[in-house]
Amino acid sequence: MKSKTFYAAMLAAGLLSFSACDQSTKQQSTKMTDSTTVGQLPVASGFEKTIDGKATKLYVLKNSKGTQAAITNYGGRMVSMLVPDKKGTMVDVVAGPGSVSDYEDAKGNYYGALIGRYGNRIGKAKFTLEGKEYKLPANDHDNTLHGGKEGFDVKVWDAKQIDDHTLELSYVSADGEQGFPGTLKTTVTYKLTDDNAIEIAYNATTDKATVVNLTNHAYFNLNGCGAGSILKHTLQIDANGFTPVDKTLIPTGKIATVQGTPFDFRKATTIGSRINEGDEQLKSGQGYDHNFVLNKHTLQTPIATVQGDVSGIVMEIFTEEPGIQFYSGNFMKGAFKFKGDKKDDNRTAFALETQHYPDSPNKPEFPSTELKPGQTYKTTTIYKFSAK
Repeated sequence: MKSKTFYAAMLAAGLLSFSACDQSTKQQSTKMTDSTTVGQLPVASGFEKTIDGKATKLYVLKNSKGTQAAITNYGGRMVSMLVPDKKGTMVDVVAGPGSVSDYEDAKGNYYGALIGRYGNRIGKAKFTLEGKEYKLPANDHDNTLHGGKEGFDVKVWDAKQIDDHTLELSYVSADGEQGFPGTLKTTVTYKLTDDNAIEIAYNATTDKATVVNLTNHAYFNLNGCGAGSILKHTLQIDANGFTPVDKTLIPTGKIATVQGTPFDFRKATTIGSRINEGDEQLKSGQGYDHNFVLNKHTLQTPIATVQGDVSGIVMEIFTEEPGIQFYSGNFMKGAFKFKGDKKDDNRTAFALETQHYPDSPNKPEFPSTELKPGQTYKTTTIYKFSAK
């Protein structure tokens, strides 16, 4: 990891191009200031802190095309992603805070974070595995959400920058942490490729039977962080089915067809075109907050595609996971500070979290999330960007 002095020198030399959260890249001063951003990437010093005795930092990845991604080891969070729009202007498409302190203030919103041990919800904050019941902390009604009150999103990960475009993060979760059995050793690798894709590779092992469902909770606005509503973005998801939920957003166990419902995104559709139709499922989540059952899940074919209505930026998602959670930013309340002095106003960003299905430990009909000693949890998700 480079020092604060290194980044200041790089900025002064113009070797890192940073601009306000939703503004076009311009010729401007690269002097370090008290602002949360210099250019489009956050100021590195805003990520230098000690939490639980461990140092947090900001790591910058870059490729030969000028695309850049910034990641902090606090929660393994994807902080920023600079990609060119249809005019060639660099746009930061990741919405979220611009410092560790702001992330701490926004705890529970999971901006950009690695999620574990179990992404999404576990009903009634408990599950039974190999005949033993495990009780977890409830942090979402009576349920456990995203690993509990102190999930992977608030841990300081050990970080190793392999090269300019690769960052390796690791974390060891002790047996019993947040109620989950087994010591889980997790490694997540971020890689920025020359075709403007960010690859996230997950790897985990355990010494005792446990359940694992890792994901990333990046919030995106393809017109730029803080650029307004995402309801005119177009979305396509290759899924014939989704998992309906009860009023606390726990799946019922059924797989319902998307045919004839507001959940049919098999053809590109604007996000907001049916979000207020009065569908009972949309009422439960105050919008989209549902798992889609993917028709295919390989790294050869995109399973979801989103396009920004203003920028023309296209994001394709490839995954080996069987599901994806589409969240339309329903609970964003404008309460937290984002990069460039913006706020998280309602539905100004969306998340598409690749995953196994929610509450799988309590739903034997769903694909299993059990991991046993001697096995390796291994899965990759790719977010690829272009413009047209």
